[in-house]
Amino acid sequence: MNSSETTSASSRHLMTELQSAGLRLEDPSAGAASRRGGAGPSDHKAVTIDGVTIMVPVHTSSAWNSPFVAGAADTQGISVLKRAAIPIANISFPAPPRFYGLQTLEGVPYSHIATLHSKDVLATTVLQTCIRYESRRKTCKFCSIGQSLAAGRTIAHKTPEQLAEVARAAVLLDGVRHMVLTTGTPPTPDRGAGILCDSAFAIKAAVDLPIQAQCEPPDDDRWFARMRASGIDTLGMHLETVTPEVRERVMPGKATVPISRYMQAFEAAVAVFGRGQVSTYILAGLGDSREAILEISDKLISLGVYPFVVPFVPISGTPLEDHPPPGTEFMKSILQPLGAMLNRAGMRSSDIRAGCGKCGACSSLSAYEETSA
Repeated sequence: MNSSETTSASSRHLMTELQSAGLRLEDPSAGAASRRGGAGPSDHKAVTIDGVTIMVPVHTSSAWNSPFVAGAADTQGISVLKRAAIPIANISFPAPPRFYGLQTLEGVPYSHIATLHSKDVLATTVLQTCIRYESRRKTCKFCSIGQSLAAGRTIAHKTPEQLAEVARAAVLLDGVRHMVLTTGTPPTPDRGAGILCDSAFAIKAAVDLPIQAQCEPPDDDRWFARMRASGIDTLGMHLETVTPEVRERVMPGKATVPISRYMQAFEAAVAVFGRGQVSTYILAGLGDSREAILEISDKLISLGVYPFVVPFVPISGTPLEDHPPPGTEFMKSILQPLGAMLNRAGMRSSDIRAGCGKCGACSSLSAYEETSA
């Protein structure tokens, strides 16, 4: 989103609406392939509107019933977006990345190691397994990290060497500008920080690419300095939901790490990575009120943490696949004041070096940063 300095109010509204309602495609093969399953964004497709690329749900139950339909693309790659059969805008889809056509010497397709998000972001789940996901009692009910592995679209553990090889190719062939390293949580006290350090070190030795790492707060805050020294530029530690009762209901395993620990970790991480270079993902629509999301966002901003609020997308095959996504007006009621809060704090997605907040494609939040009221 941050590629557009002046997004119109009508475009902001349309983007927010599309991410809530989803999109039906007359030609599902247009542009880069949509993603099913995995660690996210899942069941989405990248769509470009007015020069801004966002991720829009296309494989969800709400998307199948969406009033929005994208027509088949013309010879210039332009598709007509219709609402209730009425043309309302021209859109396009980022082209399939060239690095997807390659494989390692062992025969592993590059697309099984890392994938293109939005139009210029490389992303991977280093460990495609998670101690939370493997227990029905502890699993995050919105998560589909195991689906792409079970379907044979990825591998369980991407080695540092594999990640470095794919990252270099993605930069050279497709102009990738930054990379996201996330991971399922392993059964170790560092919660994956060590694996992320090894991965980042190898990638930075191969190519000059800004990297965001994402994990749960490690047991020891000294990991933040180690992560920064390994070449990680920004850090994401994702709350997902922000009130204890919602956390316990939706993600009972992850809720055992209390919000108070996250807040302590955020403060320690900002001291290492810098103001605005630490972020958290908040999924709106799972039960947290508008007031609760804005209240904790205000606290996060005061700590120097970027609160990346995105609409919840119900992913097929998860316990919450039939949970309705948040409505457009609910999202606007959060994003508009949050954008103004970020504006007043001088914290912008465009200043983030790498990661989900910088990409901005899973939320229209960055378009609201331009408003001051």
